[in-house]
Amino acid sequence: MRIAAAAIVAIIAAVAPSAPTARQQFEDMQARIRTAIKAGDQQSRIATDQELLRFLHGSPDALLALARAYVAAGDATNAVATLNRIADMGLAADNLMNGSDKAFSSLQSHPEYKGVLERFRQNQQSVSLGATAITLTDPGLLTEDIDFDPSTHTFLITSVLEHKIIRAGLDGRITDFSSSPDRWPMLAIKLDAPRNRVWATEVALDGFTSAPKEAWGRSAVLCYDLKSGKLLRRIEGPPKTALGDMVLTPDGEPILSDGQGGKLYRLIGDNLRPIESNEFISPQTPARTPGGDAILVPDYLRGIGLLNLSTQQVSWLDGSKIALNGVDGLYLHGRSLILTQNGTSPQRVLRLELDASLTRITNSKVIDQSPAQTDPTHGVVVGNDFYYIANSGWGQLDDHGDVKPGSRLTSARIMHYSLK
Repeated sequence: MRIAAAAIVAIIAAVAPSAPTARQQFEDMQARIRTAIKAGDQQSRIATDQELLRFLHGSPDALLALARAYVAAGDATNAVATLNRIADMGLAADNLMNGSDKAFSSLQSHPEYKGVLERFRQNQQSVSLGATAITLTDPGLLTEDIDFDPSTHTFLITSVLEHKIIRAGLDGRITDFSSSPDRWPMLAIKLDAPRNRVWATEVALDGFTSAPKEAWGRSAVLCYDLKSGKLLRRIEGPPKTALGDMVLTPDGEPILSDGQGGKLYRLIGDNLRPIESNEFISPQTPARTPGGDAILVPDYLRGIGLLNLSTQQVSWLDGSKIALNGVDGLYLHGRSLILTQNGTSPQRVLRLELDASLTRITNSKVIDQSPAQTDPTHGVVVGNDFYYIANSGWGQLDDHGDVKPGSRLTSARIMHYSLK
């Protein structure tokens, strides 16, 4: 589930346990950077920005902040070199390209700065290796997550604004599967076909006008009968959570990500038990590894972590060469790791190749990207094919979930890409 980085920072809890969480470490670094800026201490600012860059595992956002610090210190050479590292990742910095970030105005006369901007423009060029599989005719859905029903060869797709799950076929036929019992936005969905179950979440997103105000900040895990759409179970989530993403264990147990609170939960019986890891700031859709003893967890700010479910230890993929932040959906097919990134510029769908240990990236390929804000969200691997929601519509909404003035929702497209 996409959550803006600014919103993540705004909701970080104030009470600290004895061991600081990743969120608290992140907020501490942000506070020290603000203090250094206020004091005009450029060297402390640069040192803390470098610390933040390591903590966020090479995030392009952290690189941009470091480049800004170099400019403030009058170090144009290192500023340009740092911006080139963003360009090396195939990304761009929108505020530099449109001139709105005045912090970089002093670089206008630097001989290499124009070259950086040109690299950014080249990186914004459209790539589309997929083909449209389904166009959803109702533009008001705001689609979020998708999974595949092998028994009917159809897709189940969640709707944020219409609070329901729809069933869509490759023949274009679209029907309602079921609705949110509480009329809340529906986000995550995963099918457990062998057990005839559909797991989904409903989340009363804080501040959303499409959710009742008295319910804001609540989440629930839902279980439906796959054939009939009947609601079988509803498990209330912990207070102040946004259980927006999910993966199933080999036994069909949901593991849920709270992108707002920074935690992961495992549903055992009727109990949502927290996975005791302090490594995540905003976990998104995990991917199960072969054997089921570990999951790959994309963190919207920190990149991609490999979480051992037994030891609850986390190791991180190297994001210094390939940007791994801003990932909403993550899917593993053999050694191919497919990312839907709506927190990068440009937004994109990316295919990575991993080594046998699934801990090192050996190659990368862009499947889909556009300079337009299309907001790809989630996808599903079906055999050797990847289907993904290419244009969810999140970018057309304001912070309250209302369509921005002058904007309009468009029909979502489900795209198809062959993984062969």
